[in-house]
Amino acid sequence: MPTVTLFKQDGTQNGEVTLNDAIFGIEPNESIVFDAITMQRASLRQGTHAVKNRSAVRGGGRKPWRQKGTGRARQGSIRSPQWRGGGTVFGPTPRSYSYKLPRKVRRLAIKSVLSAKAAGDDIIVIDGLSFDAPKTKEFRAMLSKLEASKKALVVLEDDNDFAKLSARNIPGVKVVAPNNVSVLDVVAHDTLILTKAALEKVEEALQ
Repeated sequence: MPTVTLFKQDGTQNGEVTLNDAIFGIEPNESIVFDAITMQRASLRQGTHAVKNRSAVRGGGRKPWRQKGTGRARQGSIRSPQWRGGGTVFGPTPRSYSYKLPRKVRRLAIKSVLSAKAAGDDIIVIDGLSFDAPKTKEFRAMLSKLEASKKALVVLEDDNDFAKLSARNIPGVKVVAPNNVSVLDVVAHDTLILTKAALEKVEEALQ
């Protein structure tokens, strides 16, 4: 089973933590990870693009000239697509790009990226984080003592509000709850930092 060093908040070592082999010790499936990232990125698209078709463009209620006898091509509206200022044909309309992969596939994807982080020694487990008030300077100092990368994903238990507020203004650092750890977030950050309580909740959710 993979093991990582357990740190205190001041950066000193406090023993070791054994990670769940079924979550942090599997062979990463790159194809499934790619599918999961594609799904998440598609779900982030707003889909608010829109164009005006001939029914939405203003004007064009009158036939521009009579049907026959002018020598010109027949026309029904000056807002037809072939006219300047006319409607757009087959343009984008508001839509949702989101879709879902099967639950087992999503779980395999998150286990794959967590296992990759564990194999690359990019996981830091902290005994606990305790702040008396939101202090960005103290949180930045803690990251420096842990020698964490500038791009770090911090997983905290839900009731640790001061720690969340301390980290939210640090560039490259993102704080999430244990039940909101996503494949895209883990891949986008170089280091994964978890409190011991958050680690237990992640393992419980993915068993």
